[in-house]
Amino acid sequence: MADATPSTHRQVAWVIDLNRCIGCQTCSVACKVLWTQGEGEDPMWWCTVNTKPGRGTPRDWEQMGGGYRNGELALGRLPTAEEFGEAWEFNHAEVYESGKGQDAFLKPIGAPPTWGMNWDEDIGAGTFPNAHFFYLPRLCNHCSRPACLEACPNDAIYKREEDGLVLRDEDRCKGAQTCARACPYKKIYFNPARKVSQHCIGCFPRLEKGVAPACVRQCPGRAVFFGFLDDAKATVHRLVREWEVALPLHAEWNTEPNVFYIPPLSTPWIREDGSVDESRRRLPTGYLESLFGPRVRAAVGTLESEMSKRRQGRPSELMKTLIAYDWKEMLGPFTRDPAELTWS
Repeated sequence: MADATPSTHRQVAWVIDLNRCIGCQTCSVACKVLWTQGEGEDPMWWCTVNTKPGRGTPRDWEQMGGGYRNGELALGRLPTAEEFGEAWEFNHAEVYESGKGQDAFLKPIGAPPTWGMNWDEDIGAGTFPNAHFFYLPRLCNHCSRPACLEACPNDAIYKREEDGLVLRDEDRCKGAQTCARACPYKKIYFNPARKVSQHCIGCFPRLEKGVAPACVRQCPGRAVFFGFLDDAKATVHRLVREWEVALPLHAEWNTEPNVFYIPPLSTPWIREDGSVDESRRRLPTGYLESLFGPRVRAAVGTLESEMSKRRQGRPSELMKTLIAYDWKEMLGPFTRDPAELTWS
């Protein structure tokens, strides 16, 4: 098995502002159209946006294990195809080719799936008028200590020195799926047609031409920042290291993920008489801590403090950064327009 802590010269990172994600699935579709249109890839969604609280995809992935415990690799279990959510099949031939006209309508055929990528979309928690939910985009975390890399028995997984992406040599991959057991985020898929595992490649062909990943570039809400975490001038560095408002998901799994999240802020609690309780929030702080750890309290405090400054007419560099007036400031050196390039 490979070294659990490979060294790299640089490390790219994503910072996703959960206060700006609208759950539109543009990032998911951009990734799907670009990378998972091949044989055996129909059920694959390398980038997913799930509603939280929710069971996500694969269903109940947070209870499947993986990562590191007490410094040792801890293999979890493999998600089933049903837990990931199999692709729907529709009666396209009947609708478009049978000549039945309006007597035929689009519908699933065969036994319908029982779960899917966004099966519990927009289903929240709590009760009226204090129900709550938020959207959580997820992709491979390109961890600094990737459990999948250490677990692979065929040395098929490696971490690129130039950008820290965790990639796979599919010629070496034998489909053992030990990587999927080791990944606590369960963002590795098995291709039954090709007998190999696959996962997000960080759009490395785009990065090599100075173009941001599709999930980042296509976000209509400007919710995703991208750049080199080790660059002190980069926006992602400042959000993660300087302002400390961007946090990893489930840091307790000890893989040192490089996808970070600005936690969602919550509206105040509504009392039974309809009045507002400013001292209480609808979104339970304990739930946020279960996702982002105890540092989430300080992160939320910083965000609310900086927002208060702006409401008072005082400047806030953090708020100016998060508003993202200039989209190019969000992407570090990866601002080139993909439409202007020649792709081989």
